[in-house]
Amino acid sequence: MNKLKLSSAERAVSNPEGASDSLVDDMAQHSCASLVIVRETAEPTVGSTETLLGLQAFAKPQSFRVAIKTTGRILFINLGDVVSVQAKGKCVYLQWKASSYLLRESISDVAEKLETHGFIRIHRSVLVNTSFVKEIRPLSTGEYCLRVDGGKEYTVTRTYKKNLKCLAEFWIGTGAFPG
Repeated sequence: MNKLKLSSAERAVSNPEGASDSLVDDMAQHSCASLVIVRETAEPTVGSTETLLGLQAFAKPQSFRVAIKTTGRILFINLGDVVSVQAKGKCVYLQWKASSYLLRESISDVAEKLETHGFIRIHRSVLVNTSFVKEIRPLSTGEYCLRVDGGKEYTVTRTYKKNLKCLAEFWIGTGAFPG
């Protein structure tokens, strides 16, 4: 499974005298995108601090590193690389683009642990990482087809279609979010 993808952050730190402000540099590194305007005294202006804090609120969270026990060993993975979690009987598969790992844990337990890390439940046996979702389209049955990076498609059942609202901060277009 692949972890949540974090897009490359483009940032610009402007300092007219070339002085370095480590607090500003540290904050810029951890934000998704930031523009900080620094006074000649190398102190951030009130407006630039507010802008930076506002941008950080919209920045994607850092990818968490978790330990999973599988086949007699413990692996450390980044949740940002996990594309989906699929239930198979009493076990779940963590799906990366090229491989997967089998865990002896219920899908409900995994869903509870991952819901705060960008995963949504779209089926009684499937969780997806929201950062990999590229497209959803309605089906004639009232369900949806959800496509992730790499082209794999999943069916979003009517029970879980309300969770699709979590895919975006807001919806634009005719009718906004269907359903």
